[in-house]
Amino acid sequence: MPRTTSFTLGTQAADSRARTGVISTPHGDIATPAFIPVGTKATVKAVLPESVAQLGAQAVLANAYHLYLQPGHDLIDEAGGLGRFMNWPGPTYTDSGGFQVMSLGAGFKKVLSESFSGNQRATTPSGRDDDVEAGKDRLAHVDDDGVDFRSFIDGSQHRFTPEVSMQIQHGLGADIMFAFDELTTLMNSRRYQEEALERTRLWAQRCLAEHARLTEERQHKPYQQLWGVIQGAQYEDLRRKAARDLGSMEVDGWSFDGFGIGGALEKENLGTIVGWVTDELPDERPRHLLGISEVDDLFVAIAAGADTFDCVSPSRVARNSAVYTRTGRVNLTGAKYRRQFSPIDDTCDCYTCQNYTAAYVHHLFRAKEMLSSTLCTIHNERFVVRLVDEIRESITNGTFAELREERTGQYYGEVR
Repeated sequence: MPRTTSFTLGTQAADSRARTGVISTPHGDIATPAFIPVGTKATVKAVLPESVAQLGAQAVLANAYHLYLQPGHDLIDEAGGLGRFMNWPGPTYTDSGGFQVMSLGAGFKKVLSESFSGNQRATTPSGRDDDVEAGKDRLAHVDDDGVDFRSFIDGSQHRFTPEVSMQIQHGLGADIMFAFDELTTLMNSRRYQEEALERTRLWAQRCLAEHARLTEERQHKPYQQLWGVIQGAQYEDLRRKAARDLGSMEVDGWSFDGFGIGGALEKENLGTIVGWVTDELPDERPRHLLGISEVDDLFVAIAAGADTFDCVSPSRVARNSAVYTRTGRVNLTGAKYRRQFSPIDDTCDCYTCQNYTAAYVHHLFRAKEMLSSTLCTIHNERFVVRLVDEIRESITNGTFAELREERTGQYYGEVR
């Protein structure tokens, strides 16, 4: 098949599954482990694409569902693809729209309370699988063929199927795409998790078939990788089955180029669940963990064998005055920063910390100036990108365990 991309394994840590590698794409290489900033609507909110490149990001991830609704994948295709449309020269990822099945369908968040962990059976409050979060309206309905959506923009009706998701993502032109999946929550019963997992397996086959058809049809375009998504919530047998099924899946000679690890999982079980999956997946293909960026989570996931990550949190919390520092997360609207005429974090090499004081950014938030979001987003994205860069270097030089102890100790050791 006409693939022009590959994954090259690098160093394997001696005392964990942590590893380095390189994902090659038509728009450049991604050295792994790597953090991928999220630009949901073809923009990392409040920050120029040039600034995202300058802070060291190797790739960005956009949302197929949102770009389908506005401005439309056909328009972005006509513009030359996602990267050209947003003036981003590097590799791009797009997710499939599956996350909206849960977040718009039921309103529940990805990671839920610890009360749903352990051996407790996770069900919705009513005992059914069709509940929605209090105060939310259900905007999506799932059946075996696909998902009916109501647009959050204007209420218009739309339908996603595996084939439609592939058509949208091929139109967007991302270097790495994800198969359409059903993302369940920990509120769903075991029985529903099993049904959804089988639905996702069948959808994965349809995604591969449509991906093959579209690749042949669009041979004038650069090859786009398709990664399967591993679901299964907190159940070991379901996670392992999903990883085996998708890891060995082949449709007319086509298989997945990599894998996403998604779905509902509890923070305290993150490493265990990722470990179950990486046990079963082929080593020669990359693994992306969807939706994490916390310091401890990154170390745990990388130690369990994950290669790349994305999360909206660094930019989202930045817009609400929360910033990461070497010794923990702080809120810049606090009175203590009013006269801090030094950087947010004097160990940080980001543009914000090299040019502005915490007192100035504090003032911007108090004055409700938009520049506050820009400066803090640059800082937070750089913080996470730099941390993962340091982790990658530590795997290469054999100091991963030491770096993990040092960084997590510094970050969580002081209550601020």
